[in-house]
Amino acid sequence: MKMPVLFVGHGSPMNAVNDNPFKEEWIRLGSQLKPKAILCVSAHWYTKGTRINPKETPEQIYDMYGFPPELYQVRYPAPGSPVLAERVKELLGDTVSFNEDWGIDHGTWSVLKWMFPHADIPIVQLSIDGTQTGSFHLGLGHELAPLRDEGILIIGSGNIVHNLRRIDWNSTGGYDWAYEFDGTIKAMIQAGQFEQIADYKALGPSAVLAVPTPDHFYPLLYVLGAADHSDAVHCFNESCELGSISMTGYLIG
Repeated sequence: MKMPVLFVGHGSPMNAVNDNPFKEEWIRLGSQLKPKAILCVSAHWYTKGTRINPKETPEQIYDMYGFPPELYQVRYPAPGSPVLAERVKELLGDTVSFNEDWGIDHGTWSVLKWMFPHADIPIVQLSIDGTQTGSFHLGLGHELAPLRDEGILIIGSGNIVHNLRRIDWNSTGGYDWAYEFDGTIKAMIQAGQFEQIADYKALGPSAVLAVPTPDHFYPLLYVLGAADHSDAVHCFNESCELGSISMTGYLIG
């Protein structure tokens, strides 16, 4: 059975321990998906060149600072998959190289602990080459698309709107420009305008504010690249918080 592709707005690391509607939706999605393994592109493995971790037992990384002790006590001991890593290397060729310096970071485990709480599905993380353009990342997603027919769930974990400099810690919603950009991307995804999304800088002033750096935006492009234009689009957790963070996610296919 062909797997869908999934983009998740992961937001604060505290979503790994907080009780909120976001995690409830992640739980619901996980109950519907039965992948053989997961390939996750997390915003938090941002590199020069594309890397993939082939370890059979990847390390769980606590790549965040200044949070309550309970967050650092979260354990998600999911196995890796050297077989999947080799398959990705086969699909991407010399574009990707093996690297064991990273592991499973909070962009991955803070969400998957809710979706697949038993931590029994193999996970492989693919890094984001920060030196490349949006169209490059969209293209890599397209090359990874055959994994869908092999029972592999491709996940992009980031945030469509992610501007830490503009955060309002007292806000339970978003700035006007955050809603505007989030809505623009939704309309374009529904219209199948994936190539235009990859050129996000051309989408006006709201794009400049919503994506000051592309690390949290690029995971979406891998998901869109692996999607078919005929796939059904399901939008979930459609909201903004802290003024400048979008939690919106997409299940496509």
